Amino acid sequence: MEANARWVLPTALAPLAWGANYHITHAYLPADHPLWGAVLRALPAGLLLLALARRRPHGPWWWRSALLGLLNTAVFFVLLYLASQLLPTSAAATVMAASPLAMLLTAWALAHRRPHRAHLAGAVVGLAGVALTLLGTGGAIGWRGLAASAAAMLVSSVGYVLAARWREGADPLAAASWQLTAGGLMLLPLAAAAEGAPPPMDTPTLLAFGYTTLIATALAFTCWFAGLRHLPAGTVGLLGLLNPLAGVLLGTVLDGDAFGARQGAGLALVTAGILLGLPRRRAAHPGAAHPGAAEPARAAHPGAAHPGAAHPGAAEPARAADPARAADPARAADPAQAKGSALAP
Repeated sequence: MEANARWVLPTALAPLAWGANYHITHAYLPADHPLWGAVLRALPAGLLLLALARRRPHGPWWWRSALLGLLNTAVFFVLLYLASQLLPTSAAATVMAASPLAMLLTAWALAHRRPHRAHLAGAVVGLAGVALTLLGTGGAIGWRGLAASAAAMLVSSVGYVLAARWREGADPLAAASWQLTAGGLMLLPLAAAAEGAPPPMDTPTLLAFGYTTLIATALAFTCWFAGLRHLPAGTVGLLGLLNPLAGVLLGTVLDGDAFGARQGAGLALVTAGILLGLPRRRAAHPGAAHPGAAEPARAAHPGAAHPGAAHPGAAEPARAADPARAADPARAADPAQAKGSALAP
């Protein structure tokens, strides 16, 4: 399980960067340009990652990138921008803290993956901790901002589950670049038609967009999709609880928000929730010749039949012998894992 656990820290960088982005969007970016705000976040980041990846979409990844770009980039970024502008940072973060539960339930509905009890318990405990930390921190809360934040959470949950299911055939850097570029290109003509010219840029606005584009998007999305590729969806969702916590800590440091016993207890609950859902090492079966020995369905996978298989998974020997799948009976018995996703072509 060490191979999976080492991806926890890089994946955690994404929600930390996103948590800080609530404050930056609310404090420094123009409130009346949500479409341009999403374009300037997505398109430069996508083109930068595309130049680094040097790979174009191929086969089904053309339409997959368009769909994921629509969900994970175009719609999600606009809704999140609106939520960040319409709500106090703490309120927007509180709604998005329900993302772990939304991801678990979406994976159950779309990919037929029943939530593990540890992941479900961790999500509930973590959500309780975030609510304890954030609720009652003050600020006017409008229904439009709450609706935008809730919609952003639901749209991203669907997009992330699909991204986790369609992980074969594209490395995380390339997949992130395709989605960001596709989403940015979809929004560009809409932003020009609805909002006119891009917003004026002074130095604080330019620096804020620089952080949003390079750190909260290019770097964060690469880390996030890498986590979805190497970690269970439940673990990735729980790490998403770091998103609102980063907003709370920044509010405390930068805005002078109160931090007392309630906030400390909430942080402790969130930490407990994250720890509940982290990958755990399990004892290997003494009769197993290798971690994949107990998985006949995986052994029959065309990518595992022989080293020269043309399937995209053939180039990933670490995944063919992934101990997390052999050690987890629920995942080994998952029909979606054994047969392939019904969502894939």
